[in-house]
Amino acid sequence: MSKRDYYEVLGVEKSAGEREIKKAYKKLAMKYHPDRTQGDKALEEKFKEIQEAYEVLTDQQKRAAYDQYGHAGVDPNRGGAGFGGGADFGDIFGDVFGDIFGGGRGRQSRARQGSDLRYNLELSLEEAVRGKEVEIRVPTLVECEPCHGSGAKKGSSPTTCPTCHGNGQVQMRQGFFAVQQTCPTCSGKGKIISDPCTSCRGQGRVEKTKTLSVKIPAGVDTGDRIRLSGEGEAGENGAPAGDLYVQVHVREHKIFTRDSNNLYCEVPLSFSTAALGGELQVPTLDGKVKLKISPETQTGRMFRLRGKGVKSVRSGAVGDLLCKVVVETPVNLSARQKELLKEFEDSMGGSDKAKHRPKEQGFFDGVKKFFDDLTN
Repeated sequence: MSKRDYYEVLGVEKSAGEREIKKAYKKLAMKYHPDRTQGDKALEEKFKEIQEAYEVLTDQQKRAAYDQYGHAGVDPNRGGAGFGGGADFGDIFGDVFGDIFGGGRGRQSRARQGSDLRYNLELSLEEAVRGKEVEIRVPTLVECEPCHGSGAKKGSSPTTCPTCHGNGQVQMRQGFFAVQQTCPTCSGKGKIISDPCTSCRGQGRVEKTKTLSVKIPAGVDTGDRIRLSGEGEAGENGAPAGDLYVQVHVREHKIFTRDSNNLYCEVPLSFSTAALGGELQVPTLDGKVKLKISPETQTGRMFRLRGKGVKSVRSGAVGDLLCKVVVETPVNLSARQKELLKEFEDSMGGSDKAKHRPKEQGFFDGVKKFFDDLTN
């Protein structure tokens, strides 16, 4: 795959001075630095591309070779100046990021912060609405107590790597030029442990299942996250621990459906109550309440019970309960009941049909007009 133009990578003109190049690099590297894009391989490669462009364009000899011959002029495999040259990545990193990410001048390795963890927590609707305190067990890496995370046996301590002198990288010479590589002795850590801790075998961290108490605030919903700072994996070499994110998932409820702060439910309604009106007991999360049904209620009508929904975890506003009534057709009728219904149906026929069933009459009038228009 062909490399992009270094000036294009940094977003500067070919006439840009070193100060302008450093400014552009600092802005891009702050955005794509691995500390901010952990785990995203594509962004890590982009950061390497930015870093490579910066190193070439801030070195006068390599920049001159690049301007004259392009990438071939700085490619060691083609006899060019070679990426890495005499420039020290630690100097670059220290100059630009020393005050931002904590990197020191000439320092190649930094203790890595522990990874963030995620715990999936299932709750019932009632638990999510009211909130509760739960205990969770989380398998993680914690700091080794005997060595306090250093990896060295008690009474000893890690020593500076004699190969890279604490930089974490070494230079491989190719004639006049050099290429930087991870130090093979310390694997880029800058320190070696001659007498490792027996508990963690020199890793500074051990596996452990932690039991944590998590307070679930009232009103949480599926997709909400609760952050427990410092409860993730322990960092390397005593670095800060990551965070634990408790991911909430609310199970489906047999009666209620939640939409934001409102609750919905369907309530069956008898034919006679729908026609004559009456009272109906409907469920809420706080118990049963009476709902007044007005005469001639049609199926699908929505009744709103204000303040019977969910209290928002963010604003504190309380939603409503919306009850949709569904008129239930009688089943398993006796002979007498069928006879009564037939008499009832006959009583609404004739000229009074439109009066008692206006929707039905209006529908069929519309159908008749539709076919009349087709034939004309």
